[in-house]
Amino acid sequence: MDLFIPHEYGYEFTVIVTNKQTTMKKVLGFRHGRGYQEKIFGEMKSQGQMDYIAVRCLCGNQLYLMASILAHNLTRELQMLTKPKSRGTTEKRSALWAFEELGTIQHHLLQRAGRLTQPHGKLTLTMNPNAAVKEDLIQFLEALKKAA
Repeated sequence: MDLFIPHEYGYEFTVIVTNKQTTMKKVLGFRHGRGYQEKIFGEMKSQGQMDYIAVRCLCGNQLYLMASILAHNLTRELQMLTKPKSRGTTEKRSALWAFEELGTIQHHLLQRAGRLTQPHGKLTLTMNPNAAVKEDLIQFLEALKKAA
């Protein structure tokens, strides 16, 4: 086959073999939509520590990987419960929601200065006042109550 001999330099050629019964334009759009899946894996590796080897045994690393995937999926589920869909279906099969990355949520909600105090004998997390953080936390807690 002369398909793989570059006749024009500077271009990247792709061969797609499929059994989809549709137009070539839609097949190409579907293939390009895989970029969103690659973005998810990249995000989980960089911000979900999925590329980290936690211990020296297989079972421990499998457990660490499952915990990382569970945290990612729960974060996505919370966002889907609290925000409306931001777009419709597309040929590229992009997500219906515009998700915030794990790192953004970690910095915005979790990595904050706080202190555990006991006013009136009740254990309480005390943080500096921030209206945006308070609103997001309340939205997530209300969504969890509805889901339970």
